Amino acid sequence: MRFIGSKVNLLNNIAEVIKENVSDNSEVFLDLFSGTGVVGEYFKKDYQVISNDNLYFSYILQKAKIENNTIPQFLDLKNTGINDPLLFLETEPYQIKDDYFITHNYSPYKECERMYFTIENAGRIDFIRQTINDWKAKKLINDSEFVYLLATLIEAVPFVSNISGTYGAYLKKWDKRALGNLKLRNIDIIDNNRKNKSYNMDSNELISRVSGDILYIDTPYNSRQYISNYHLLETIAKYDYPEISGKTGLRPYENNKSKYCIKNQAATVFEDIISKARFKHLIVSYSSDGILTETELENILCKHGMPETFKLYRIPYRKYKSKHEQKKCELEEYIFYIQKNVPNKSLTKNAKTAKVNSYKGGYIKSPLNYIGGKYKLLKQILPLFPKNINNFVDLFAGGFNVGINVNANKVYANDINNYVIEILKAFREQDTEQIIQHIESRIEEYGLSKTNEEGFKNFRAFYNKHKNPLDLYTLICFSFNYQFRFNNNHEYNNPFGRNRSQFSAELKKKLLKFICEIKEKDIIFSSNDFEEFDFSSFNHSDLVYCDPPYLITTGSYNDGNRGFKDWNVNQEKKLLSLLDLLDEKGVRFALSNVLSHKGNKNDILIEWSKKYRVHRLNYNYSNSSHNTVRGESEEVLITNF
Repeated sequence: MRFIGSKVNLLNNIAEVIKENVSDNSEVFLDLFSGTGVVGEYFKKDYQVISNDNLYFSYILQKAKIENNTIPQFLDLKNTGINDPLLFLETEPYQIKDDYFITHNYSPYKECERMYFTIENAGRIDFIRQTINDWKAKKLINDSEFVYLLATLIEAVPFVSNISGTYGAYLKKWDKRALGNLKLRNIDIIDNNRKNKSYNMDSNELISRVSGDILYIDTPYNSRQYISNYHLLETIAKYDYPEISGKTGLRPYENNKSKYCIKNQAATVFEDIISKARFKHLIVSYSSDGILTETELENILCKHGMPETFKLYRIPYRKYKSKHEQKKCELEEYIFYIQKNVPNKSLTKNAKTAKVNSYKGGYIKSPLNYIGGKYKLLKQILPLFPKNINNFVDLFAGGFNVGINVNANKVYANDINNYVIEILKAFREQDTEQIIQHIESRIEEYGLSKTNEEGFKNFRAFYNKHKNPLDLYTLICFSFNYQFRFNNNHEYNNPFGRNRSQFSAELKKKLLKFICEIKEKDIIFSSNDFEEFDFSSFNHSDLVYCDPPYLITTGSYNDGNRGFKDWNVNQEKKLLSLLDLLDEKGVRFALSNVLSHKGNKNDILIEWSKKYRVHRLNYNYSNSSHNTVRGESEEVLITNF
């Protein structure tokens, strides 16, 4: 793929710098500004790779090439008779629809004058995007298969694009290659037997969250914003029907502007990265005609690194740019190297072993005060879990206190309450800064405070009309006891918190910590009834955790009066039968529940539990779902391992 600033011809030089300066047992390599990912791919054979880019199409490429160690098998799709999904997507007949966004906006179809693609290729792109979205919605492909198919499309698009290099403009006459048919090709996947990770984040935000051994930095050099040059790939990747403008159909990109392209900000953000980096070996690529000077770069690196280790390598521009003679042969590509005095610390030392997260302040606590939450029991529950977990299912996720603190290859967060799931999804998918700005702007707009009940009621009415998940979280912050409560019409009806509830500095801190952690995990969200969850692909390497409503206790979440299904004897028996089926299949499970409560016994559970291991927990906390004092409830964790 053609990409401004690509380092495909500089890879050997970067490898030589590493060979000369890195003699320790470095394991983790971070490609912080990955672009098309050629650097991360190149070094994947040698290291566990972390890649990142704030452009979504780039993230998709990395997720397919870096995170995957094998080409997906598409087993569910093959069961439908589609043995070769690439061939199907390439050749299956289609008809142009009204919602074919690329066709209607980037090809000369009907009134459109833009000539980025022929009508045939534009229609094929739309057909592919909608088809793979449909397959995913029907669960015919999983996340990794979806990403792989999308990546093959992104890589194929430039070969039929009527452009001279970028999507900043289209050609007024058809280029020969643009007239060819779109072809999907399998992507080469390198298996390094390591747990690699890709991110779609602001680099300055990510650098505080990861650590490792080798950090490669290739920031933008000049004032050209990458998003404006690759806006069409971004739109194809997201397929989000943006409001476009101008002769080229440019999508809005104010939120994607890079400060590295702004002269009076570039030095500040570059120094921020270097100062925060928890990597021993730093390698920086830059151009002699970039915004920052050689001296500025050296001063920043030596200020935060070990000056005695500083090295600068100069590569003539034409050597890596092209085989052809260049007029501007005085231009150079710089490669800077320096060490920082930090311990060699890998993000994941053993990709095959999942460990329970532990932090200085204890476990990560959910910012959602969901009734029945298990935060205060984590130190008893989590050590009982197996050490090796592939897929972890938090089947009754609620506030997600358990799922957020288990490190597994993949985490499933499921709850029948779609409102709590939508909040969790928003925390993971939306930009952190924008989340905080949204919350604080709502607080200011409605005058939310400990005492302004009228403002709270007005905001509650607004939320019930529009149902924005971040609005719901904000509303909860000023509600009684910070709790979820809906009526049978699914209207939020928790009363005003009065003199207690607020979005305090401490709550903001807790929220930011939670968001940081949820963005790092590979999570699939769903809001299914437990009976509808698909366990067909799970096996002995997985763990299903259940924290259902308790049959012999009553809370607003299980009384059947809040717009959601109640929890009764029939529900209890169905869940226990499901766990029996999982056990027969060899899938590990763990069930949180109470055997007795305020003199009442759950005889159904007591009898069923005799088949499995019952771990009695110290009930030494106040749980708002029980409203009991210590000793009145027999809390247990029941496992089949």
